[in-house]
Amino acid sequence: MYPLGRLVWQMIIASRQSDLGNWDEHTSHHYCMPWDVDMFGEMNNGRVLTFTDLGRFPLALRGGLIKVIWRNKWQLAMAGATVRWQRRILPFRRYTMKSAAIGCDDRFFYLHHTIWRHDVCHASVLYRACARRGRERVPMAEFLAAMNVAEEVPPLPQWVENWRRCEDDRSWPPAVN
Repeated sequence: MYPLGRLVWQMIIASRQSDLGNWDEHTSHHYCMPWDVDMFGEMNNGRVLTFTDLGRFPLALRGGLIKVIWRNKWQLAMAGATVRWQRRILPFRRYTMKSAAIGCDDRFFYLHHTIWRHDVCHASVLYRACARRGRERVPMAEFLAAMNVAEEVPPLPQWVENWRRCEDDRSWPPAVN
């Protein structure tokens, strides 16, 4: 089940925090609960992606993205994700999530979430997303203008560029074996 109560709580917390710039990082704190855990006693793989919603939506609120989306009657679409696990995320432990927009290309903007316990990173999740108007993608120039991105967009890190190129080379629709 989707952690709606936890999301509402994180949105309340975020609404009381200061606004963020376009490339600023949002930090949030979470507990891995027993209902987040799989049969191996660690956070379920799919739940990690859901967990990042608890950082992404408050980031969007504090950064002004939610207002822009509502004002323009756009929707957000996730267009890809990659997850790297380094350590197990265990129940009843407190984790810190750091969430930030890290740049964009001509079609997508990129979001990075990292999940930490103390000074150890347990997981890193990279998303690419876009704004949509009905069935079409909002052009990135229009999206950036609506977000008041006056400063230069930071270049994507090389590892993100590499992933982006791999995704672009991937056939779609996928071949059926």
